[in-house]
Amino acid sequence: MNADEIADKVARSMLAAEGTGPAWGIEIEEAREGYARIRMALRPDMLNGHGIAHGGMIFSLADTCFAYVCNGRNLRSVAAQAGIVFLDQARAGEVLVAEGREQSLVGRSGVTHVSVRTGHGRAIAEFTGCSRSLGGP
Repeated sequence: MNADEIADKVARSMLAAEGTGPAWGIEIEEAREGYARIRMALRPDMLNGHGIAHGGMIFSLADTCFAYVCNGRNLRSVAAQAGIVFLDQARAGEVLVAEGREQSLVGRSGVTHVSVRTGHGRAIAEFTGCSRSLGGP
């Protein structure tokens, strides 16, 4: 199995083992070494009191994508720090796509950037996560 096949298998295994991803309808479009792209359709129960996507849902989608990227080498990794900038609002019925790329990896520490956009490409948020490998598959 090559590196991209391993990353895809890890992401799909993680999604299958999660309670959150399946409950939110998260789908993996692509996962390969150092990269992942996932999607989620916004439902009315994912909105805040203003009738727009709850920031926690957007963050969680980005964080899930981040997890698939930083665990893609089949080394158990967790978030050490993460931040997000919200750029625009999204509404029920819109599809959000999170696309993550590993920016750097040094020893057990990594930095991943995730862009969240609508299915039509409108920018919603930019997320940066720092990961720490704990070792083990």
